[in-house]
Amino acid sequence: MVPSIVRKLKPRLVHVFFLIRSLNVGGAERQLVELSKRLDPNRFTITIGLFYDEGELRKELYGAHNVKFLPLNKSGRWDFLRFVCHLRSCLRDLAPDIVYSFLPEANLVGLIAGRLARIPSIVWGVRASDMDIKQYHWLFGVSLRMCALLSSFPDLIVSNSFTGLKYHKNIGYNGRDMIVVHNGIDTAKFRPDRDLGKKVRLEWGIKDNEILIGIVARLDPMKGHLIFLQAVEVFLEKYFRVRFVCVGDGTESYKSKLHSFEDKLGLVGSVIWTGKRTDLPAVYNAIDIVTSSSVYGEGFSNVIGEAMACGVPCVVTDVGDASAIVGDNGVVVPPKNPKALAEGWLRMIELSQNENHLRSKEARSRILTEFGSEKLVRKTSKMLLSIL
Repeated sequence: MVPSIVRKLKPRLVHVFFLIRSLNVGGAERQLVELSKRLDPNRFTITIGLFYDEGELRKELYGAHNVKFLPLNKSGRWDFLRFVCHLRSCLRDLAPDIVYSFLPEANLVGLIAGRLARIPSIVWGVRASDMDIKQYHWLFGVSLRMCALLSSFPDLIVSNSFTGLKYHKNIGYNGRDMIVVHNGIDTAKFRPDRDLGKKVRLEWGIKDNEILIGIVARLDPMKGHLIFLQAVEVFLEKYFRVRFVCVGDGTESYKSKLHSFEDKLGLVGSVIWTGKRTDLPAVYNAIDIVTSSSVYGEGFSNVIGEAMACGVPCVVTDVGDASAIVGDNGVVVPPKNPKALAEGWLRMIELSQNENHLRSKEARSRILTEFGSEKLVRKTSKMLLSIL
């Protein structure tokens, strides 16, 4: 009798087509890169479709043999019908198992082109909460309303926050197929390294005995820089051995508005404006207290998670899932309240050295346990395989 031979079959590769505007620095872009780097290459092959062939985050994926880029060369804001047809043609040729898009515009075209190309599964990624659409171009509001109307058609909608899930349900999204998968933080990249931070402090002219409070965010109305500046004014009325820094860039018109407001408050010279920085681990390690002054729009703030992973205590406004991220390791204050923000800074500054050291350790431990990249990848892998 010939013994039977049982061979373990290698599982079929699942082809995921990620769709996003670009890979410029941003929260959604960062999470797409984290997923693309870490999804098991023995289970997943990945194509990243880019509206625009740009983005410095691309370099993090060079050398990943299971990741390919597909520039779709959208010609501008009004290039919709041609672009959908082009995307449909690309999807027919590639025949991915799943189209997973990020943010309203990509969600719309990904759904339409994906269904026309008969892609088996469509997933939407939503990232925001409580958006103030009056602050943006009218097309953003149209895209949001169209997504709400069509939200029954994707197979799954993934929010990166519980606050965002609730918000999208409230504006008309079909909540039947919505789940939450929080962002994941690369805790190997973002880790305590005070020597790295000292080099940046030296560059900025910060003395060892000075406390540095910083905001790391693009210059955008949702990030609350106007509130931050008002809180600086309140704080400096009583306390002086503190310096402030704003790390991030934005449009020239909004930068001008912020600098005019800074001048009006008499704060010129009190705040360091660094522009965009790519050495964020060093930046976080240079700052004693990282603050998030957002007034709306946040889902899961990468900045809060990255700073905590570096062991930096955070004072944050209660927007999105900020309070769920910091837990008991930071200070949470109401949004749009400069006095409360300034008082939050003071509460953190008045901690003893032992208390501050303990909070630093617990902050990193919380990110390692609850919000590391491994958890993001594990949940996403399970979700992607379950919808096939």
